[in-house]
Amino acid sequence: MILTAVTLTIAAGPPTILIGPNGSGKTTLLRLAMGLIEPEAGHLTFGGRSFATSRRRAIVFQRPVMLRRTVAANVAFALRAARHPADNAAVQALLARVGLTALADRPARRLSGGEQQRLALARALAGDPEVLFLDEPTASLDPAQTKLVEDIIAGVAASGVKVVMATHDLGEARRLAGDVVLLVGGRIVEHAPAARFFSTPASEAARRFLAGDLVL
Repeated sequence: MILTAVTLTIAAGPPTILIGPNGSGKTTLLRLAMGLIEPEAGHLTFGGRSFATSRRRAIVFQRPVMLRRTVAANVAFALRAARHPADNAAVQALLARVGLTALADRPARRLSGGEQQRLALARALAGDPEVLFLDEPTASLDPAQTKLVEDIIAGVAASGVKVVMATHDLGEARRLAGDVVLLVGGRIVEHAPAARFFSTPASEAARRFLAGDLVL
């Protein structure tokens, strides 16, 4: 596995942002934390409880897959999958949360990339997660759509949902992070509050990464 000797505690509060070069292990760490893959060694816990029985987690990938149905039906499907009422009021509440109310009847696959990402966020939120994992959700979006998605993420975090997000965009990390985890070569080389990380990074790898230098 690409990750090596990783020890990380993710605490409640503002978003935890994962940064690092391509191939550093960000996506693998998110998949492990979501339970999509199992570690070859070590263990994970969730809120002090058995990880296997803790289900209030959701993940959104960089390129979400849309169901062949309307925007509203995509959200209704997610609500039913989470065993929540899928009535019109519940669907409309989630669509309003991500700014898609006016597109409720549009086929989901005809949405723009940014609109699809916001729909993916609505589907993830349908399960009322305690933790929301995001794997570079704005990587393919233009600045306007990026701003819309970031605003939703900030609102989700403010509502008490813990957001753990990977990004290559240092500006985005500065805007959203409460704390920053820097991975290089499958290892965590620095984990610090965002203000300290960006102003006075403790590691040489972090200083070089923030300067735009190649870090391996």
